[in-house]
Amino acid sequence: MEKYLIPLVPGPVAVPQEILKVAATNFGSADFEPEYLALYKDTEKLLQKMMETRNRVVIQTGEGMLVLWTALKSTLKPGDRVLVLSTGLFGEGFGDMAKALGCEIRVLDFGYDETIHDFDVVEKAIVEFKPKMITMVQNETPSGTTNPVKEIGDLKVKYGVPLLCVDIVSGLGGTPIHVDDWHVDFALGGSQKCLSAPANMSFLSVSEEAWKIVEEVNYAGYEALLPFRNVTETGYFPYTPYWQGTAQLHKACELIFEEGLESCIARHEKVAIYCRERIKEMGLKIYPVKGAVCSPTVTAVYVPEHMTWERLDSELRVQGMVVGGNYGKLAGKVLLFIFISASSSSTLRLLNFVKSVSMVMPFLLNPARPIYSSWVRSAIWAGNTVVFE
Repeated sequence: MEKYLIPLVPGPVAVPQEILKVAATNFGSADFEPEYLALYKDTEKLLQKMMETRNRVVIQTGEGMLVLWTALKSTLKPGDRVLVLSTGLFGEGFGDMAKALGCEIRVLDFGYDETIHDFDVVEKAIVEFKPKMITMVQNETPSGTTNPVKEIGDLKVKYGVPLLCVDIVSGLGGTPIHVDDWHVDFALGGSQKCLSAPANMSFLSVSEEAWKIVEEVNYAGYEALLPFRNVTETGYFPYTPYWQGTAQLHKACELIFEEGLESCIARHEKVAIYCRERIKEMGLKIYPVKGAVCSPTVTAVYVPEHMTWERLDSELRVQGMVVGGNYGKLAGKVLLFIFISASSSSTLRLLNFVKSVSMVMPFLLNPARPIYSSWVRSAIWAGNTVVFE
């Protein structure tokens, strides 16, 4: 496997050494040692603080998709109605998942290059459809957009919708999250994005209203939420907890709070603005339409018209650079610059990367001009440092 100077892919992101080192420890059995339960409780408190919630946060072993299934399977039955608010692949995916569970779904598709904006349409759908659950993605990675949640939460409360389920996987730690203020029942997170930990842990906040429905549905399975209802009191987990993974997640949270959550969020926003400006200077086009809210953790850019994604990806890799491709209907059309990082030192490396890309791009955008890799590489890395304040 090749190693790249800076991997700028949608996730898993580059993991800081402080987090990697934690996994080198041989811990005891998490089922029997009180130290694990103490670690779990403290990690939950850090996540509650980051999410701004008093709700319980359940931590599970598995990549972020695990908690999406956890929330849906633990509260939905065949025939239940789910209103899906979609602005991209993952928002759309909620509908596919609910449909697979036998639910009746209604999808409000705002477009992949848009953000949720017509709240009258949402309100009308709630009144007519009367859903049990509303689903949405707060930060839609493939589209490079950030959606408003509070307005949807207010409508949820106004019309008594039982559940609001929000994917915050690529937003937590890099964008403001206000779970309680937004009236979110399930906020779904993962370890491998802004937290910059390996892709081995997922977690979700659970409101008291949601717990009541979880108890009514009484789903049994690996993803089941109900067995986690009283783990902090009993110390009994439904399966062997992953001590190293929990410790890495804990360390990732600590790093963010050492910098300061507000500072970390502000850093992501500054970097995103800088990068979008440089991208436009390169002659590239930002994917979200004018008026859409661009994400501070990921920037989506059109692949240049005269160039294939395969060629662009190949040429950048020759220079030791790797950016993110895309999925579904955006595959081959939109590329992703990812600026997710729990580390400020990693951010400086990312900024240098963007400046490097800006030097390479004129060669790539001119189909008549040959690319001399050795010359370009030497030009890129010869004292090329970005000063960012």
